[in-house]
Amino acid sequence: MARSPVLAAGGIVLRPGQTPLVAVVRLRKRNEWVLPKGKLDDGETPRAAAEREVNEETGHDVSVHEFLGTLVYDSRGGSKVVHFWRMEAGHEPVRKLMRDVKAVEWLPLDDALDRLSRGYERAFLEQVGPIALSAVNGVGVPVERAPEPSRADAMVQVRDRRGFVERMRDWFRRAA
Repeated sequence: MARSPVLAAGGIVLRPGQTPLVAVVRLRKRNEWVLPKGKLDDGETPRAAAEREVNEETGHDVSVHEFLGTLVYDSRGGSKVVHFWRMEAGHEPVRKLMRDVKAVEWLPLDDALDRLSRGYERAFLEQVGPIALSAVNGVGVPVERAPEPSRADAMVQVRDRRGFVERMRDWFRRAA
């Protein structure tokens, strides 16, 4: 029987300025640079988890804005579903970083893309980063508010994805 996906949430966290900066965090355990995110606590909404996790991982209070998208990937034998929002942070941290995080860097979008260790996060930021920046700068692509995804929506997305993968596997087996 398939495992339930791990539900998580995070942010594309920007520090406004002439050149807005994007937050990337360095994990202590694997020494990887990633987008700030984390698992939902029991009963927590994805949006609330995103705000909490970003605060813990960056040390900054943030204002949460529009929903940017969902990233689904395989992690340790199961799927992980991560919902992301555009967020803005102030210039000064308000708390210490959580133990799992070694450092936070604030970089221009292109540098943040280069710094990220995981290809799927780079691809995601490459798609949503310009949208997030246009909202901060007030130029470019207008951003529509999307409804907050629920736990049930996340489960359907993963089931649909698995169905497609299973259908493709079966098709390749028949073709061989």
